[in-house]
Amino acid sequence: MRDVYLGGVGMTVFGKHLARRLRDLGREACLKAIEESRIHPKEIQAGYCANALGSAIQGETGVGQNVLWELGINKIPIINIENACASGSTALREGWMAIAGGFYDVVLVVGVEKAVMPKGTMLNVGAAELETKLGDVFPGYFALTAKKHMEVYGTTKEQLAQVSVKNHANGILNSYAQFRKEFTVEDVLNSPMIADPITLYSCCPNSDGAAAVILCSEKKAKELSLIPVKVAASVLTTGCYENGADITGWEVEKLAAKEAYDMASLGPEDLNVVEVHDAFTICEIIHYEDLGLCKSGEGGRFIEKGATDLGGLIPVNPSGGLLSKGHPVAASGIAQVVEIVWHLRGQAGKRQVENARIGLAQIMGGGKEGDTKACTVHILVKVQNTITLDCKDNI
Repeated sequence: MRDVYLGGVGMTVFGKHLARRLRDLGREACLKAIEESRIHPKEIQAGYCANALGSAIQGETGVGQNVLWELGINKIPIINIENACASGSTALREGWMAIAGGFYDVVLVVGVEKAVMPKGTMLNVGAAELETKLGDVFPGYFALTAKKHMEVYGTTKEQLAQVSVKNHANGILNSYAQFRKEFTVEDVLNSPMIADPITLYSCCPNSDGAAAVILCSEKKAKELSLIPVKVAASVLTTGCYENGADITGWEVEKLAAKEAYDMASLGPEDLNVVEVHDAFTICEIIHYEDLGLCKSGEGGRFIEKGATDLGGLIPVNPSGGLLSKGHPVAASGIAQVVEIVWHLRGQAGKRQVENARIGLAQIMGGGKEGDTKACTVHILVKVQNTITLDCKDNI
C-alpha cells in the first residue's frame, strides 16, 4: 500500500444552524480544506460524503453530489456513506483505501449533518432494533453501562462528572465548539437527571455542522505547502454481538485499537494527543481502558488524577469532545481528525498540546445486542522533513 497524507482540513462551527441547508454547511467545510491545500477543485478525483440523518430529517438524498456540485465538482465518483456515528470516519477510511491502493492521488472526504431537534426530542435512530422498541435507547443503555462500571470497578459519579468538566473547560478554548461554558462537578451532578446516573450535562448535544479533509498520495503531498501529516493507521471493525452481560467495555473497540497499533507499529504509550467518542461521560472513561491508555477498571481514577487534562500524561479531547464541541453525527469522526491535524501542525492555539507528533482518533456508533455496530481508529503521525512551511493558528 502507498502512504496516505492529510492535505487541507476544514470545518464549520458546530451548533444550531437552523437557516442553513446541509449542502451549505458541507460547502463551507470543503472550501476551507480545498483552500488550505491550495489545490483546484478540478484536481479532486473522487469524493466521499458521510451523512447519517439527511434522508430521515431533511428528506435529502445524494448529499455528496449536492455538496460537491456547490463547489463546481462533478463527473467524478462520489460515494455517500452512512455508518451511524462512525459515518465520517468510515468515509475517511474509504478515501484512505482509495489513495493507499493507488486508485487516486487526491480525494475529498466530508461529513455533514443537521441533527438539531426540538428541545426534549430524541433522535429517531435504531428504531428497527428490538432493544430500541423495548425502550433501550442510548441514554438508558449508557446509564446501565455506567452502573455496571461503578459496581464492578468502584467508579464514582464524581469521576463521571469530571469528564464533562474537563471537556467543557477545553471547549472554552475552541471557537468551533457549540458550548463554551465552564462547569463544576456539582453543576454536572445537579443538572436534570436523564437516566441515573446520566444527567443532562453528562450527555452530548445534537448539533449541526460539517468537517472535511483532503487526502493525497505522497507525491501530491510534497507539492502542498503544508506540514505533512501521514495516516499511519486506518481501521474499521464491526461488533461481534457476543458481549453477554459484560457491558463495561467493547471488544469491537479493543480489536480496532490493536489492529491500529499493529498497523502503525506504535502503542498507546507513543500517543501525544487523543480524541474519543464521548457521547456520554461513561464512554470516555471506558475508551481510556479499551484503547490501552490505562488498565481496565482504572478509567475513573485516570480522569480523577488529571491524566487526560491539557498538560496531563495524555490529553484526551482537547477539542472539548462531543460533550462541548457538539455532535453532528456524520461530521464528528472527521472533526476529530481535523483537531488532531491542528495539534500535529502546531495550529491549535490556546489548547495546543505541546510537541504533539502522534495522535489517535476513535469513534463508534450504532447499538446492537449490547455491542456496537461500527468502530474506527485512526492514527496520525507528523512527518519530519526539510520543507519550510507557514502555519496559521486555528483558534
